[in-house]
Amino acid sequence: MQILPPALRDLIDAFGLLPGVGPRTAERYAYYLVRREAGAANQLADGLQSLHAGIGYCSKTFALIPADQELSDLYTDPRRDKKIVAVVAEPFDLVALEKTNLFHGTYHVLGGLVSPIDGISPEQLHIKELVARIDADDVEEIILATNASVEGESTALYIQQELGDRDVKITRLARGLSVGVDLEYADQITLGRALEGRQTL
Repeated sequence: MQILPPALRDLIDAFGLLPGVGPRTAERYAYYLVRREAGAANQLADGLQSLHAGIGYCSKTFALIPADQELSDLYTDPRRDKKIVAVVAEPFDLVALEKTNLFHGTYHVLGGLVSPIDGISPEQLHIKELVARIDADDVEEIILATNASVEGESTALYIQQELGDRDVKITRLARGLSVGVDLEYADQITLGRALEGRQTL
């Protein structure tokens, strides 16, 4: 005896494939679409169907771009400073930095972080392309904007080693206490970074 129609069961299983979506959340998503007009489900289906065909990767920055483009607008825009490159792990890290409206350089998306546990080696990332780009564009500063995690730190260290004695300034995003966080609740690593990065008033 079937409790749910196969079509609904298949949808719940499909939602369950998404990261961070457990069985209950997958069921809620599916029931939400069942209760809505068919147009909502069709819109979702159309978006999913055209996803891979409509997306490409910039050959310079490896940022996500429309499939019919070769280079990202964030690279070709003449107002962007090609001599400053923020190195990020994933395309959506770039989005986070853009929302600050404070960065006017270009980006380089690694495509992940070095993680032996997950089977990700430096060779699988766009590090060699970064080094080639530094030489081709006469880059003056690299901002290592990787996560403050073991993987992020080891990836940043590997990039520093790969750059060798090139005449390029290497900086790291500042680490420290978030606004509104009480000292007693801060972890030791965050507190240590805050001490190292203290500023003169």
